[in-house]
Amino acid sequence: MSLFTINEVRKTFTNGDVQEEILKGINLSLREGEVTALVGASGSGKSTLLTIAAGLQPASNGQVIFDGKNMTAMNAEQVRKIRASQFGFVFQFAHLVPFLTVEEQLMLMLDVSESTLSKHARKKEIDKVLKLVEMDHRKNAYSSSLSGGEKQRVAIARAIIHQPKVLFADEPTASLDSKRSKDVMTLIRDLTKTLNITTLMVTHDEEMLSFADHVIKMGDGVIL
Repeated sequence: MSLFTINEVRKTFTNGDVQEEILKGINLSLREGEVTALVGASGSGKSTLLTIAAGLQPASNGQVIFDGKNMTAMNAEQVRKIRASQFGFVFQFAHLVPFLTVEEQLMLMLDVSESTLSKHARKKEIDKVLKLVEMDHRKNAYSSSLSGGEKQRVAIARAIIHQPKVLFADEPTASLDSKRSKDVMTLIRDLTKTLNITTLMVTHDEEMLSFADHVIKMGDGVIL
């Protein structure tokens, strides 16, 4: 089922007297339980499209429909609530809080997402998710003691701990070597299937495309 629909989305930036159209009428549907990868050269518009879909910046024109709701017609607070409760994010770098343990990183995300789970239920959920990403043995570790691959696994756990419907991954393997990249992509693919998440990923690494259900190539603000 299509959970996310992007209709004729355009994005224009103004630099002095010059207007540059970065996205030129994008149409795209994203389905539950599938990984869609956006690829293209730098400046093709793929990261701009991801940030608009994720509610991190507005479109100049067009619609972003999530779960039957038009996000482009919402105010900033309505978009923030959807972003906090329904979306998960994984970036190139894990951006873990250095003075928090792995368990505390996930507990903080549950606070941010305004989870209604009790403290006991939160701890059980954290244990379950850390086991899913094979990091339960590092629950009490600080980020300084984690490898790059382990940090990214914790970042993925943090992104899904509040049971989001959509996972946005922006170059999730760019800072990792080939083996760890494949491990992380295997994890993202498997979690997408197991949890029935809708995953939208931006990548420049063509080796990672084999982990996607759909590959969308972009160039000059359009889908090629």
